[in-house]
Formats: sequence, structure tokens, C-alpha cells
Amino acid sequence: MTLLTPELRDLISSGPLAHLTTINPDGSPQVSVIWIGLDGDDVVSGHMGRYVKVRNVERDPRVVLSFSAPRVPGAYLAEYAVLRATATVTTGGAWDLLNDLAKVYISPEAEFPGSKGEGLVLRYSIDRVGGIGPWAAAR
Repeated sequence: MTLLTPELRDLISSGPLAHLTTINPDGSPQVSVIWIGLDGDDVVSGHMGRYVKVRNVERDPRVVLSFSAPRVPGAYLAEYAVLRATATVTTGGAWDLLNDLAKVYISPEAEFPGSKGEGLVLRYSIDRVGGIGPWAAAR
């Protein structure tokens, strides 16, 4: 059973900047702002290097992704999603994924500006959904 409701899929597909929280070796949190997309029932992100966030996932796959929905004028509280997930790292395909995401995050004609290469893809298997919005009803 997927926890990605149609509303949550639409929100992710709209290109919100996501906060990825991983766990440092000393147990402290590490947060990075990333682009995210969907691949089936998984959320995915591309990374062209083995940065701290990737090394943290390789050591401890527990992560949290959070992102806001577009603000609605006059709304008391903006909708947002918090996804607790288990992440896996795979080699290859990052540039292609980032190039696809550039069309959402930059413009439909954009090409990812980074050097072409294999990179790494983080795949997030959603364990729990929270936040404020129609997706939070899936708790």
C-alpha cells in the first residue's frame, strides 16, 4: 500500500524545494535543501557527488523530507508535508533525473547545468506521512 495520495503526488510533482534531514555520525541532524521527484511509489533525488547527506544515508538510512505547499492567501496555516522514510543509494542516473527535474524547478526548456556523469540517486521509501493537508489524513 502506498502512502502517496493523489494530492501528495501532485504536490511533489509541482516542484517544492524539500528539506532532507539525515543523521550525522554524532547523532545530530544534517539538513539539505534538494529537488525531489517521483518514481513509482518512491520519492527520488539526484546528487552528483557523495556529499555528507549521501554518506549519512549510506550509514543510517532513516531520513525525513519536509516541504511546503503553495501558500493560499488568507489561510491561517500553510499546508505542508513531512515524510518519514527509509532511503537507499544507487549509483548512476543522477544527471538524467536532475535534468528531468530542472524542467520542473527551472523551466520546461532547462537543461541541468551540472557536468554529465553517473552521480547517485537517493530513493525514499515512505514509512509515514504527516503535516497539514489532505495527505496527512493517510496517518
